[in-house]
Amino acid sequence: MPTDPDAPERHRLTAERDRLYAELSHLTDESRRPDLERRAALILRALDALPAAPPPRERGRRTRAAALAGLAVAALVTVAGAVTFVPRWQLASLGADEVQDVRDVLALPGLRRKAETTGEGAAYLAWGRAAFDSARYAQAVTAYGNALKLDPRQPEALRRLGILLLTRGEQTGQTGAQPTPEDARQAFLLIRTAAQLAPKEPESQLLLGFALARFGQDADALTALERYRTLDPKGRDADDLITSLHARQNESDPGLRVYAANCASCHGPNGGGGLGPNLRVATLSREALENVIVNGKGAMPASPNLKPEELNALLDVLERWQKEGE
Repeated sequence: MPTDPDAPERHRLTAERDRLYAELSHLTDESRRPDLERRAALILRALDALPAAPPPRERGRRTRAAALAGLAVAALVTVAGAVTFVPRWQLASLGADEVQDVRDVLALPGLRRKAETTGEGAAYLAWGRAAFDSARYAQAVTAYGNALKLDPRQPEALRRLGILLLTRGEQTGQTGAQPTPEDARQAFLLIRTAAQLAPKEPESQLLLGFALARFGQDADALTALERYRTLDPKGRDADDLITSLHARQNESDPGLRVYAANCASCHGPNGGGGLGPNLRVATLSREALENVIVNGKGAMPASPNLKPEELNALLDVLERWQKEGE
């Protein structure tokens, strides 16, 4: 056998793991389960931290048979243990969202059986939700498709099927692949219909904003994404896209470039207010706006160094926002 300096520790940990697994599989006192599961998780981590054992040499048919038998027993014990403690302890180092994803995967077979057995819309939605959230998209399509057969106006099924249709290339690893024009049109109709049916559900506005951005409708996309952030103030899923859309707008609109550099930190990226007031509900004339910008007012500092073309471009943006309103 090749030299394995970690062999004694590996044998000790393996023996302790198998002992804990056996104790868990025959446990009668449930009050002891949390402590045993915690100890088993720590043993597994310690084993993972050891360097890989060197490959064994050929030692005859009897040794191979014994090793295979041992592996079979270990596999059975491991599966029995995983059913009880993996969701709670083996995943202890993962974030809350990652743990939920793994639990969703573990729940999929049961959710699928329930949906196919009962044929209920709620059961298909539960299966579709777990499949979608754990990136099992083929199952999500099947589950949400069946949910729509029962209720063609179900918002969650509509918008999620739409986004899956729109991003089919990304799901299969073909990052640059684009949907066909017909698929894109159908996807947008599904997402837009869901937003119309459930305008106050944050995900409706989030996916609508994403779809609009894919079709180059940046202003409408920003409106939907800002609405998403209003409905879900803690939601961060739109932050990167909002930043990208603002940057894209700033490249093509000189007024927005000036605003981003001088005003956005106080009045918000879209003029909706922050430390400073909401510029979209202002009723100042162009002349009054110019006076405040150049000379300052109250806590607002003056900006006398703007070039005339920069000032005019900024005033154009502010006037446009006042007309658009909230």
